Amino acid sequence: MRNHKPDTRPVFLNLLKIRQPITAVASIAHRIAGVILVLAIPLLIWHLDRALATEAGYYDVLTALSSPAGKLGLLVIGWALLHHILAGLRFILLDFDIGIELAAARASAYFVTMAAVLGLVLMVILL
Repeated sequence: MRNHKPDTRPVFLNLLKIRQPITAVASIAHRIAGVILVLAIPLLIWHLDRALATEAGYYDVLTALSSPAGKLGLLVIGWALLHHILAGLRFILLDFDIGIELAAARASAYFVTMAAVLGLVLMVILL
């Protein structure tokens, strides 16, 4: 009889095939939104400084933000801000044991995710 060793080879995990629960999706999106907001701060400050410096700078910033790439950037930052605020409020409530039950936690995660998506749709319509 052969001596079987446990398989110690690394396992390839295809993260796109793993179905995450909505609470995990909301949590991961909250982190992604936070990273987007932190990375956007220098760019937003630079645009604000340029817009306030001169009249020509103001029109340059207005032109840049009116371009398709500028509008896409504003949409991404708008979604990130909305989702991060809503998910942050959700997590604060969870820290106070409000909505900690599984059904309530799932419902609040769905609400945060859908509200951020609806806010993005509104931004697309208004932009």
